[in-house]
Amino acid sequence: MVFIGFHASHEQIPPSALLEAVTAAEQAGFDGAMCSDHLAPWLPEQGESGFALSWVAAALARTTFSIGMVNAPGQRYHPVVVAQAFATLEEMFPGRFWAALGSGEAMNEHVTGDGWPAKAVRNERLAESVDVIRRLLAGEEVSHDGLVRAHRARIWSLPEAPPPLFATAVSAETAAWSAGWADGLVTVAQPPSVLRRVIDEYRSAGGAGPCSLQVHLSWAATDAEALSLAREQWRNGVLAPPLTWNIEQPEEFDAAIGAPDDAALRAAVLIDHDAASLADRIAELVTIGFDRVYLHHVGREQAGFLRAAGSELIPALKERL
Repeated sequence: MVFIGFHASHEQIPPSALLEAVTAAEQAGFDGAMCSDHLAPWLPEQGESGFALSWVAAALARTTFSIGMVNAPGQRYHPVVVAQAFATLEEMFPGRFWAALGSGEAMNEHVTGDGWPAKAVRNERLAESVDVIRRLLAGEEVSHDGLVRAHRARIWSLPEAPPPLFATAVSAETAAWSAGWADGLVTVAQPPSVLRRVIDEYRSAGGAGPCSLQVHLSWAATDAEALSLAREQWRNGVLAPPLTWNIEQPEEFDAAIGAPDDAALRAAVLIDHDAASLADRIAELVTIGFDRVYLHHVGREQAGFLRAAGSELIPALKERL
């Protein structure tokens, strides 16, 4: 049975409301949750960006299922601080926390005032950060001098076993590169041919663990309402890397997007008002080879979607998966 999870979007929803949403997601029948980790939203209209590490601790305390987060160690987050945070979460909530590590985006990292490195350098920095984090979670005293630096660091409050560290990857090339260090893979919905290559490259390079898919969707009573919601709240989805890696401010994202047409929005977001149709479309992507799927309803108000998910969408998905 494929794991069906809920994605909590910090960019769109105040942390307190997002906490209510994740508890409602568990009650609706989702198997777990994940969240983004941003300092800024993609768009001015989204208007939020709570601190993910604080929120994850509260969310784990309020629920009983697993919750993971995306994280980019190396610039805004020092890997020693990341290791301590992950160790504490896993010690408090054993077996329920995971993190998906990536090379980051300028919109969140530029605030340190350091230069924004090229992608190859960011990957190398991520690899060094992962090594530091893993060694610290294993109980070692760590010194490291490279793209990241650590001096005689040690984590004193350790869990019985470290949490899984997955890789985030949009391209097949990044998926293959990450296979050597990751405990699993997290990617986002793209055309089926692209997703097949992402999974194939990860597995062919020896990648182990679960492959997870995040799906952006817009759900409303009518197709027109769902399309309008996607245009207001997730038109950023029409942009793709490397452009999205390098833009610094929500207003700059808005300018780069312009006024996307309906076809572009429908390519970026699953827009639907019928549970059976939406379940078919999600299942088509999941059955490419994913073990987990996390659903992100792009509206700022989640209650209606969660009611529909519990009564219609999750049952329909389970029939298909």
